[in-house]
Amino acid sequence: MRKMNLPNKLTIFRMILIVPFVLLLLGVSNEWGWFRWIFGGITGYVNYIALAIFIIASLTDLIDGKIARKYNLVTNFGKFMDPLADKLLVSAALIALVDLKRIPAWIVIVIISREFIISGFRLIASDNHVVIAASYWGKFKTTFQMVMVCLMIVDIPQLRLLTDVVMWIALLLTVVSLIDYLRKNRDVMAEQK
Repeated sequence: MRKMNLPNKLTIFRMILIVPFVLLLLGVSNEWGWFRWIFGGITGYVNYIALAIFIIASLTDLIDGKIARKYNLVTNFGKFMDPLADKLLVSAALIALVDLKRIPAWIVIVIISREFIISGFRLIASDNHVVIAASYWGKFKTTFQMVMVCLMIVDIPQLRLLTDVVMWIALLLTVVSLIDYLRKNRDVMAEQK
């Protein structure tokens, strides 16, 4: 059995980090008794610890891709699991934030639906041996979503207006990037007829 390479280990690590991230984010706010018993004295800092975990997990996404391309360590496992790990991290964060009433559920439904649509589209494209590159709109969307999640995790009242503005921009970019993606790659669907 072949040894797992570093980029794939980072992808797995990112997926593992989802568990403590969600437990910390939801633990204090939902007043889980066992959580307060374990973390008692640091409960005031838990949002910041959750934020640190989210940022570390997000950074592993940048690092694993760069390492894989630079050292020719791209694998089928990585091609499949890396985007899945990203979607799991962002979806887990957004769903937790809905539970904490920091973001409306309908916005999260739009964001997650976009990810499912694009994933399905990519599967169809790969069946036709077509590789679809990420667009600038998609990169802007990801950046604003990550900033939005970070602002919502720390939940600072003085930053509420900024958080709301970033949320609406992230939502707009989610829709625009989906439309752009489908428009540029409509030939992929045409081949299915």
